[in-house]
Amino acid sequence: MHLTSETFDQNARDALRDPVLHGALRNLADNFVERRRAAIASVDDWEGLREKARVIKEQTLCHLDRYLLQFVENAEKAGVKFHWARDGKEACGIVLNLLKKRGAKHVVKSKSMATEEIHLNAALEAEGIEPVETDLGEWIIQLAGETPSHIVVPAIHKTKAQIADLFVDKVGIEKTDDVDVLTRTARNILRQRFAEAEVGISGVNFGVAETGTIVILENEGNIRLTTGLPKTHIAVMGIEKIIPKFADLDVFLKLLPRSGTGQRLTAYQSIITGVKRNVTDEGPDEIHIVLMDNGRSRMLAHPVTRQSLACIRCGACLNACPVYQQVGGHAYGSVYPGPIGAVITPQLIGISKAKQLPYASSLCGACREVCPVKIDIPELLLHLRAEITDGTAGGAESNPQRKRKFTESLAFRMYGFAWSGPVSYGLGIKAARLMQKLVVRDGRIGKVSGFVAKLLPPLGAWTAWRDAPAVAERSFREQWRDGLGNNSQWSVVSGQ
Repeated sequence: MHLTSETFDQNARDALRDPVLHGALRNLADNFVERRRAAIASVDDWEGLREKARVIKEQTLCHLDRYLLQFVENAEKAGVKFHWARDGKEACGIVLNLLKKRGAKHVVKSKSMATEEIHLNAALEAEGIEPVETDLGEWIIQLAGETPSHIVVPAIHKTKAQIADLFVDKVGIEKTDDVDVLTRTARNILRQRFAEAEVGISGVNFGVAETGTIVILENEGNIRLTTGLPKTHIAVMGIEKIIPKFADLDVFLKLLPRSGTGQRLTAYQSIITGVKRNVTDEGPDEIHIVLMDNGRSRMLAHPVTRQSLACIRCGACLNACPVYQQVGGHAYGSVYPGPIGAVITPQLIGISKAKQLPYASSLCGACREVCPVKIDIPELLLHLRAEITDGTAGGAESNPQRKRKFTESLAFRMYGFAWSGPVSYGLGIKAARLMQKLVVRDGRIGKVSGFVAKLLPPLGAWTAWRDAPAVAERSFREQWRDGLGNNSQWSVVSGQ
C-alpha cells in the first residue's frame, strides 16, 4: 500500500517522526546543494543561461502544436513510429499492445518519470509481463516494492544498511556494507536481464523538433543498453519535452546536470535519431514513441499553469525545499514530490485528490531561485490555492458570490470594523492587549491549545508550529503622545 496525496498532512506528520529518514535526507544538503553551487560557478553567465532556457520553453509551449508536428514529421523520416495517447490508461494500452504483438515477456526499463506517472510497471505486471528497472536506484525501490522518493535519486530515502538488508532478503547474498560488492551484485543480475530482454522502454529528456531526435541523459550506462540491445525500443514521452532546435541542447545540457546532480555534464548523453541504417549497425530495428498528454493540455491552456510544463525534471527545487528536506518524497503520495510535485500533481490527477499539496510550502521562494528555467513555483502554488478557495479548480467559472462559512464571514466583518477607524482600532488593540495575558509567556505567544485554541482556531493553528508576536504594551502613537516626539533622534528624522 502506497501513500496518497489526499493524506499529505498525516503523511508529513509520520515522516517527521522518522529519524532514519532524516538521516538519509541529510545527503541533500550535504551533497547536492554544495555540488550544485560549485558546478554553476563554472558557468560565466548562469543567470543569462537560465533566462535563455526560460524564453525557449515559453516560446515552444506557446506554439507546441507546430513543434510537435515538426518533431513527428522529422522523426518518421528516420524510421520512427508514433502513437498518441490522451491519458495514462491509453499510453499503457499502447505499450501493452506493442509488447503483445512481439510476444515479449522480458522487458528492461530505464529511469522514466513519465512511465512512473502512468504506473506502467503495474499495468505490465497485470498482463504477466515482467518489467525490470535498470537504473540502480529504481531497481532498489522496485525490489522494495516502493515508489521513487526523488525525481533524480529515487532511493535517496534509504540508508546503506537498509539497502544491504534488502539485497540479503531479495537477492540472497550474504550481508555486507561494502558498496562495491552491492553494486557488482546489481550489475551481474541486470546484465543477464539485458541479454534476455526483447524490448527496452525508456523515457525522454528532450525531443528536438528540427531533427526528430530524442535525447536521454544518465550516469550509469543502463540507458544505452536499454535502448541499444533489444530489437525494439519504446520511448514514453510527455508532449512538453519538445525543444525547437538541436542547438538549443547547448543551453539545457549545461543547465540540467548542474541543477540536478551538481555535474558539469552527465556521464552519458544518448542522442537517438531514428532506427539503425544498416543490419550491421548497433541499435534497435524498431523505435516507437508514445506521445502522451495526460492532463498537459489543461496546463497549457492557462498562462500561469503553463509554466509547469517548462520543468526539465532536474530535482533542484526538491533539494532546496525545507519542507521536502524534512518529510521526504513519499509523504506527497505522488511520483512528483517536492515543490514541483505540489503544483503538477493536482493538475494531473485532479485538485480534489491533491488539494493539500499546494499548501505543502512555506512560500520561501527557494524553489524559484534554483529552478534552471525560472518557473515561478510560489505563483503557481498561490494560483492553485486560489482555485481551491474559490471552487474554480478544473476550469469552473469564478464565482464572486461564493458563500463563505458563517464564522469566516463574521470574523472578516469584525476585522473590517476594528480596522476601519482610529477609535475602533484603538479599542481593538486594548482588548487584544488585555486578552493576550492569558497566553503570553516571556513576551511571546507560544503554542496555544485547549479552550483558547477552540475559541480562536487561527491562533491555535499558527502557534502549533511557531511563536506569534505579542501586542506591545504601548503603541507607537501612545508613546508619541507621551513625549517620544521630543526625543532629539526623532527631531532629526522629522527635519526639525
